[in-house]
Amino acid sequence: MEQKSTVKQQSLKSAHYVLEQAIGFTYQGALRAAAELKLADCLVDKAKTAEELALETNTDAKILKRILRTLVSRNIFTTDGNVNFALNPEATFLCSNHPFSVRQAILMLTDKTFWLPANNLNQYAYGNNSFEEIFGMPFFDYWELHINHPDNFHNGMSELSRVENEFVLNSIKFPENITVADIGGGTGTLLLSVLKREPSLKGILFDTEAVLKKHILSQLNDDTRWQLCSGSFFEQCPEADIYLLKYITHDWSDEKIQQILHTIHKAMKPSSKLLIIDNIIPEGDQPYFGKEMDLIMMTSFSGASEHTQSEFSTLLSYANFKMNNVISTGCHLYIIEAVPV
Repeated sequence: MEQKSTVKQQSLKSAHYVLEQAIGFTYQGALRAAAELKLADCLVDKAKTAEELALETNTDAKILKRILRTLVSRNIFTTDGNVNFALNPEATFLCSNHPFSVRQAILMLTDKTFWLPANNLNQYAYGNNSFEEIFGMPFFDYWELHINHPDNFHNGMSELSRVENEFVLNSIKFPENITVADIGGGTGTLLLSVLKREPSLKGILFDTEAVLKKHILSQLNDDTRWQLCSGSFFEQCPEADIYLLKYITHDWSDEKIQQILHTIHKAMKPSSKLLIIDNIIPEGDQPYFGKEMDLIMMTSFSGASEHTQSEFSTLLSYANFKMNNVISTGCHLYIIEAVPV
């Protein structure tokens, strides 16, 4: 009888674990609230009570305290017994002026354009595109329409990239005196980092005209080393020695990816290389950032997905590329080096 009771208790613990997973979205909501209210900025100089924070942000102290205690429980912010709240190492990255701030990235990743479609994952199983039903247009069309929103997708991607790029650039070394083209490079965060690290390089930032208007390459303080090139990577790409393709292959269906790869292939010199920088889904069952990102891709972009290494190899071979190497960056991103054949 006692053995049956123990088995039942263990089963109930498993049931309780599943129930706990169902309300995980509240933590992301609290994280978004902290980012929107700029609570970390308010705590740069010293620890403060919820009442002091409420005065600075013109909000309700009781509500702030409840938000903050949830974040403290997840190691975002710290407290001395739920009275004074302060920054911990993790919370400093929520500060707007931190050189590797993730505030805009958090606002992007928790934006309604990701959040609302994810609530309808079951509809994707039936073949329905919930994003277009909710927003009335495809993802990139929506953000081109809202390009000037202060918390827009491209600003968020730029900030996310600033952190990731440190891992990426610590993992590769570029040859001297070459031209690097960042295809679909957004506002130029990755290309700017490359050019700052490698003074002999020149760069081409390739994206749509609307996105290029928000580029940050002028921060290099040397306009002779970079150029902007607008267009569609389904039609034509500029000639370069190395092509960067970061977070592009997970935005599109396999058919569209092959079109992009074919376009790059046509623009390449025989000696050119392609560096795909993206998640690679592992074969095992371990937790991985890319698995959650895969669901975001599925719900936001028609036919989009993350890929395994073997899937990348197949996509590349169909576009007449050979996978030369796969480099781990020390974060969730990998670098796939490919050459034309």
